[in-house]
Amino acid sequence: MAHRIIKTILAATAAAAFSGCIVNDIPYPRIQANIVTFEVEGQDRGALVDSASRSITVYLPEQVDIENVRVTDYTLSADASLVGDPFAAPLNLSSPIRVEVHLYADWTWTISAEQTIERYFTVAGQVGPTEIDVPGRRVVAYVSKSASLKSVLVESIKLAPDGGTMTPDIAGQRVDFTKPYEVLVEAYGRKAVWTIFVENTDLDVATERADAWTNVAWVYGRGTAGLDNGIEYRLQGTEQWTRVDEKDMYVDGGNFYARILHLDAETTYETRAFSGQAYGETLTFTTGTKQQMPNSSFDDWWKDGKIWCPWAEDAQPYWGTGNKGAATLGESNSVPTEDTSTGTGWAAMLQTKFIGIGAIGKPAAGNIFVGSYVRTDGTNGVLSFGREFHMRPTRMRGYLKYKTAPINYAERDNPTMQAMIGQPDTCTVWIALIDTDEPFEIRTNPKNRQLFDPQGDYVVAYGAVQYGEDIPEYIPFEFELDYRSTSRVPNYILVTASASKYGDYFTCGAGAVLYIDDLELLYDY
Repeated sequence: MAHRIIKTILAATAAAAFSGCIVNDIPYPRIQANIVTFEVEGQDRGALVDSASRSITVYLPEQVDIENVRVTDYTLSADASLVGDPFAAPLNLSSPIRVEVHLYADWTWTISAEQTIERYFTVAGQVGPTEIDVPGRRVVAYVSKSASLKSVLVESIKLAPDGGTMTPDIAGQRVDFTKPYEVLVEAYGRKAVWTIFVENTDLDVATERADAWTNVAWVYGRGTAGLDNGIEYRLQGTEQWTRVDEKDMYVDGGNFYARILHLDAETTYETRAFSGQAYGETLTFTTGTKQQMPNSSFDDWWKDGKIWCPWAEDAQPYWGTGNKGAATLGESNSVPTEDTSTGTGWAAMLQTKFIGIGAIGKPAAGNIFVGSYVRTDGTNGVLSFGREFHMRPTRMRGYLKYKTAPINYAERDNPTMQAMIGQPDTCTVWIALIDTDEPFEIRTNPKNRQLFDPQGDYVVAYGAVQYGEDIPEYIPFEFELDYRSTSRVPNYILVTASASKYGDYFTCGAGAVLYIDDLELLYDY
């Protein structure tokens, strides 16, 4: 009996010891938990949701209190959940906040806001622009050295956001600025004191800078408000100055700039600002070249197995397509066609199709883009968008025709895309200039999606055209690039044509076909 008890104790002890050595080393699935859509009260436009960086940017008009932002709606990826209840109370987005989303593990997302509040201050006889320091709540304006500071006429002032108040309201009043002047600004239930300075300056007129493009230059100057302010230019080595026409001058008090048109490429000019009878320093600038994109007529193609490539065999590729991805389960859907705008050569025919066998596969939007197809990620694509480019075109033109189709595929977890089912598909052609250090990487996999954002801070200029109806015969199209700055020089050019505008979200209509031909960059207005 004792022997049996000892054996039982030993067995139990061994079992306990053995169980203590068992390690649960089965890994959890590594699936990113995503916030798919996000909305806040009063937002200016749709939020930018970037699953690659796990970040959300909301855009707020100035009447919205950035420190008291209420979340009105959001959706998460399948089986994901929020850690805690971070959206129960309004958010203070004056600086970025972080929230955790759980799916087997916790994933950190960052939410930030962008808000532009229009503020201005001008006085009679002002020289140059006003300096407004928002964090320091400090305003500085300048008048000529002979102007008295004891009785300065305030022509305009706005320091509070829409819906806010300022005390006292000195617009249209004469104010003694021999010492700093304080006003009380109240907005969103909070108060802040702003200090305004008006100072004398020795500089009555200045030519500040010249931004030379190819057939266009932008010249900036400052002078005395109320005088005849402007810009003039001449070909270097000549005597006669030409004043920029008033319709191409942009004047804001003592701050002004000119758009000089119809210049010759690769040519040196001189320019200067004037204010009344005074002239600023003469600056020189040299215009750029007229650079076009290789094979923008889409005449050069070759076929590598099942994959159509939009460049001549053994030539350096410039354009790319999604054909490598489409060919994994089907045939190329961006192909050459003899149906062209001129009746000669080839054009690009971009077809939206369901690529796969039976129910296995995905819709693939026909597309062509400047850049290259990098790799296939499951049934998704990774693309390199952009080629090196440093010129600043003003417009793009070309020819297209289009056959639309009802949208019959849409991303499952995206209510915005689901709502498009049954609507006509839309084709698009767009161009962007960016100043990133490398081409822009596109990833269509929802788990780490990264798509191009026309509002991104890396964008120097952007333009687009789109059509959502049948265009049975070729038509010419032309659109202008919207520049965010005249001085920023791009590093890369991105151009995309697609039969389905939302193809990156796998939201499209099978049967939509875009024909695109003879793209051209223009450099004048």
